[in-house]
Amino acid sequence: MNKQAQEEKHELMTTAPVEKLVLRMALPALISMLISSIYNMVDTLYVGRISTQAAGAVGVVFSYMSLIQAFAFFFGHGSANFISRSLGAKNTDGAAKMAATGFFSCFIVGLIFMFSGLLFFEPLLYLFGSTKTILPDAKGYFFYILLGTPFIMTSFVMNNQMRLQGNAHMGMIGMSAGAILNIILDPIFIFVCDMGVAGAGLTTAISQLVSFFILLNLSGRHDGIPIKISNFQPRLNHYKQIISGGMPSLARQGITSVSNIVLNQLAGLYGDPAIAAFSITARVMMLANSALIGFGQGFQPVCGFNFGAKLYNRVRKAFWFSVKVGTIYCLICAIIGFTFAPQIIAAFRGSDPELLKTGVAALRAQSVFFVLNGYIMITSMYLQNINKTFQASIVAMARQGLFFIPIIYLLNLVMGLEGIIASQPLADILTFVVSLVFGIRCLNSMGINDAVMQKIE
Repeated sequence: MNKQAQEEKHELMTTAPVEKLVLRMALPALISMLISSIYNMVDTLYVGRISTQAAGAVGVVFSYMSLIQAFAFFFGHGSANFISRSLGAKNTDGAAKMAATGFFSCFIVGLIFMFSGLLFFEPLLYLFGSTKTILPDAKGYFFYILLGTPFIMTSFVMNNQMRLQGNAHMGMIGMSAGAILNIILDPIFIFVCDMGVAGAGLTTAISQLVSFFILLNLSGRHDGIPIKISNFQPRLNHYKQIISGGMPSLARQGITSVSNIVLNQLAGLYGDPAIAAFSITARVMMLANSALIGFGQGFQPVCGFNFGAKLYNRVRKAFWFSVKVGTIYCLICAIIGFTFAPQIIAAFRGSDPELLKTGVAALRAQSVFFVLNGYIMITSMYLQNINKTFQASIVAMARQGLFFIPIIYLLNLVMGLEGIIASQPLADILTFVVSLVFGIRCLNSMGINDAVMQKIE
């Protein structure tokens, strides 16, 4: 770890214009997120050509992938937020110990998920919303995802740690290499080797393994924090910091997994085409969200460094700049999604008219209020980075949990399939209101306690 490079990084993050910093930090993260989302999209595009049940299988297993991502982001964001603040305060030793704690703890949890999944294989798939007709395809895909679980999870940890150190370009290299490999191997395993949906699962596992080793090799390069077993110190204080910084991510991604399960189970009442339609819509919206998340990830290290250095005006400036850019982007995506919904859904599986009808309606409904996501996403990241665990967790859980789950059950009873389609837009509106209240309040009060203490001293 180069001390001079760390000093230069600190000066850059705390003195350079925040707009340029956010854009500089965001570009590699945005590219990485887009490429990762595209290869998920490619998975669905290829699998959708096999059958409606195959497309549904990917949606079913997506619930499990959301679950392991929840814990990966819990350890990744929890450790990375502490690392970012520590580097802002010039505490590199504490940052190194936290990096190892987050990485090795997550790998152990990944092994637990893998063995538990293999032990309760079919019951889990039914829990995730599989029907009997989707189950054969889901089993082939799920098996290989399970084998890759520890490596998938720790790749996310390393990517987040690099990103919040201000080294998002290294995370981009590792994640993008795996994504590109996935895109290349997908048609080979699915069609040439005639493995079907199982081939997509095997491709994902291999690609994530490659990303894992690339990211591990890149950690510690230049001014980065290396992953060393000697720094692994599983102490209570370390886990308190991980819980504090990572709980909003666990809440957000965990509740997303639960909401996907609920969505699959309720959609299953209307047949396999409904499950497949919502699965495809989710992938499309994930692509739109991935660029927003990538941009927001450019805001996070700027926020963390300057909050740690108590430069609160720079944090506020970076926040509002990020909200403006994010909102403009979301508006453009909303217009495209609503206008071209039939063509977008048809590209995945246009031969199934029932799937096409449901998918178009769902995509248009979610596009209408997608513009609100710019403020929601940046606010959630801001609250998480400044260690407002409770507020960040509420915002993180609101969209897919606190509002979405009760709304989807209620509207399904009242309106049937149309109610399921309308649930996400309504949840978005309510989440925006909550985000607005928490975000403005924390922005206005940030730094007040420090100012009071300075006067006392």
